[in-house]
Amino acid sequence: MKTAAVRWSALALTAGLVFAGCAQGTSDSSDDETGGGTTFDPEAELSGELDVMGFGAGDEIGQTRVDLAGAAIAPATVKLIEGDLDIQQFLSAIASGEPPELVYANRDQIGTFASRGAIIPLDECIDGEGIDTSMYLEPALNQVSFDGSVYGIPEFNSVQITQANADLLAAAGLTLDDVNGSDWDAITAANQAMYVGSGGSLSVIGYDSKLPEFLPLWAKANGADLLSEDGRTAQLDDPKVVEALEWAVGIYNDQGGFGTVKAYRDSADFFGAGNQFATNVLGAMPMEQWYVNVLNDVSPDAPMAFDTVRDREGEPLAYASGSAWAIPKGSENPEAACRFIKTMTETDSWIAAAQARVDLREAEGKPFTGLLTGNAEADQQIQDQFVTPSGDAKWDAAVQATYEANDHTFTLPANPADAEFKTAWQDGVNRVLNGQQEPADALAQAQEEAQAALDEAWSTWDEREEG
Repeated sequence: MKTAAVRWSALALTAGLVFAGCAQGTSDSSDDETGGGTTFDPEAELSGELDVMGFGAGDEIGQTRVDLAGAAIAPATVKLIEGDLDIQQFLSAIASGEPPELVYANRDQIGTFASRGAIIPLDECIDGEGIDTSMYLEPALNQVSFDGSVYGIPEFNSVQITQANADLLAAAGLTLDDVNGSDWDAITAANQAMYVGSGGSLSVIGYDSKLPEFLPLWAKANGADLLSEDGRTAQLDDPKVVEALEWAVGIYNDQGGFGTVKAYRDSADFFGAGNQFATNVLGAMPMEQWYVNVLNDVSPDAPMAFDTVRDREGEPLAYASGSAWAIPKGSENPEAACRFIKTMTETDSWIAAAQARVDLREAEGKPFTGLLTGNAEADQQIQDQFVTPSGDAKWDAAVQATYEANDHTFTLPANPADAEFKTAWQDGVNRVLNGQQEPADALAQAQEEAQAALDEAWSTWDEREEG
């Protein structure tokens, strides 16, 4: 995590140097920000080229929508700069005055980009092209909204569900209720019952609490948020967060420590037929819903059982993440970028993409396991039109759990120190996992680091807005 912290510090400096002279806040969509004289009109004929950074149409879901979006902006043309977004490359492109016309980023990066002037508010784009933002999932839209303006359009949604080995559960006299999160004492007991190992040797992981990345999930399940609703106050030292971390770390300690569990899980054929569930070496874990497709593809006969992740009151819960489209400051073709975004995320495009996947799955003799888009309207129509019983109860249960989880999501609020905040709490968790600190001490340090980053970033933003 130190590398990530150093990298983001360098990026913060780069962004600060590039945008420090901006007296006007980026929430005011001026001609200078949108490229000059921009008019968003769904009837306007577009021209020029649209360079898209960070997106690749690597499957039928992406390619179907790219084809539709390309047709929508024609005679303007699309050039995809494929691969995951390279943040340094992106900021350097803006600093050089030659940004891409469109960027595809993680939703938790949008607040940082917006506060540093790297992307423009999309309010005029949304109004001009007639984008109905009510169709997007509210938690996803909140994550890309900053200081009253929308800076990104959500695409895809990722949620966790409980994924378990039914044979290991049955052999230990357990059920899904023992591992779905509703009873932490039950998970601790189930972990001990299914775990097989001694000392530094491990042959079956009983339960994987998926730290550090799922601390927000366990904190929320315990009734706490890592960050205040307005995005200004860190809450990492909340006793409920500390309790969540203590419990989740205890799951590893009962199996010889995090290092032992991590080494064993990293040795598994995670994306192949020899995955942990198929080889009966993992009892249960919370995991993103996309892994269901992996399991169904490579090990359809694995003894699986699925449920939502549940909070301590027994209610479904998921920590949502995903991607978003944003228009960089200085984009030379914001009009084409806006229409491309609109088409990529509108309901009809998602339906066409889902149909393409259904056709492919049918040709392969495999069930369609749903699609979470970030567009609630599209999700519902896809579920109604394409999700049908497969005849295999376990995969049907996975689909049901996925859609139920998608209806019970939360996100962390957008803020100008997104990256630094995430680094602070993840570094804190890693110090505990590595045996360097106790949970309370680690989160107290993380609280100080996170709050300092938030205070500095918000102060800079507030000064710009007042100026």
